[in-house]
Amino acid sequence: MSTDKSLEIETSLLVIVLDVNPVQQIVRQESKILSQCLDSTIVFANAHLMQSSNNELAIMACHSHNAQFLYPCESTAEIRQMDGQYERFTMVERTVRQQLQQVISEITMDLSAESLISGALSRALCYIARLERDRVAGQKLHSRILVITGSHDSATQYMNYMNIFFTAQRMNVILDVCSLDQELTLLQQGCDITGGNYLKIPQLAGLLQYLLWVFLPDPNVRSKLVLPPPVKVDYRAACFCHQELVDIGYVCSICLSIFCKFSPICTTCHTVFKMPGPISMKMKKRKKNVDIVH
Repeated sequence: MSTDKSLEIETSLLVIVLDVNPVQQIVRQESKILSQCLDSTIVFANAHLMQSSNNELAIMACHSHNAQFLYPCESTAEIRQMDGQYERFTMVERTVRQQLQQVISEITMDLSAESLISGALSRALCYIARLERDRVAGQKLHSRILVITGSHDSATQYMNYMNIFFTAQRMNVILDVCSLDQELTLLQQGCDITGGNYLKIPQLAGLLQYLLWVFLPDPNVRSKLVLPPPVKVDYRAACFCHQELVDIGYVCSICLSIFCKFSPICTTCHTVFKMPGPISMKMKKRKKNVDIVH
């Protein structure tokens, strides 16, 4: 029995992952950057909700020790409409600001700790999978994740990233990345694998404009827009021993761990490899020239 496509409910789900780690270089240089990013993110989130009444939204915050949802939140109190603002917009803004204030107050300063972006992406995929399972009949869910971060590339999370990228590809979830400070090689790979957009913004002052221009349109209409040209993706892998990107390395045949130098024992799965013996070079026997004396 065929279903009438005109009766399908098209729902666009956007999950925003905001990196609030205070050890980010841009945050340490200018403390107001985080507040500016939050303001732009809230306006961008409300613009997504404004596109359609069926659109859904989730916002997460991640730092060096945790990744948690800011919106929706179970402890959300009833918020009245103020100054003629749409009630749902007020709900998003107040809830996100209140929850983020609590999250920041619990952050412990550790200059060597990396942001748990991979953990936030994993929770986002679980959230999307739950909504897919609980969706009503006739509802079609189009999901995407947007990461806004100023952190550097994290090769220590390489395997987590790869698992997330291919899981998202299988779930038809698009990953977008907005980098505030520097090029992110691994997240570029995730955008390319899932068909999302990657952009390192030239100026932080224009963050909101770049969010609305590049990341607000749904993926099915992006091909019709004039967007920044895609970057050349660096598909080098990170070695497990020094967490550095390598051009040529050694791969464990059991767990597929990558190493920049040969090791007889895999440090990941502890497999012992048999060392090949020295290759024996057989010398060809030279034919002796026999002088015939007449």
